[in-house]
Amino acid sequence: MSNLDHIDRQLLTELQNEGRVTNVELASRVGLTAPPCLRRVRGLEEAGVIRGYHADLDGAKLGFSITVFALVSLRSQAEEALRSFEDHVRALPEVRECHMLNGEIDFILKIVSKDLQSFQEFLTSKLTPAPNVDHVKTSLTIRTSKQVPGVPLEG
Repeated sequence: MSNLDHIDRQLLTELQNEGRVTNVELASRVGLTAPPCLRRVRGLEEAGVIRGYHADLDGAKLGFSITVFALVSLRSQAEEALRSFEDHVRALPEVRECHMLNGEIDFILKIVSKDLQSFQEFLTSKLTPAPNVDHVKTSLTIRTSKQVPGVPLEG
């Protein structure tokens, strides 16, 4: 949706920064009254620009102390094989992100786990034996210095 005006961009910026803002407060921040503000937000939702609203959870405080990035190479890059792998990882709750890449690696996955032993079990029982997986290289995160959801918008 490339026909966003200045107000739409302001709305998206505000919602991306604070998804729980009330419609009245949001309208005030962007210089609208509540009814047209709500119409615009609903229009952005219906157009798929706003895909949803989520709480930003602290995984470590919930017992998920390990974050791993896995580089996965498949034996076949046929569309059916790619879709099959995507369907497989979509069903794995530990996999929080899955991106298909170009080049020698087919996918990069972001995986969370409670501890190293749980991750090792996940790796050997759910990821490496998945259909069509040729090899997996993993890197354990040491720290996260930036984690910003969304896209950079200018209001």
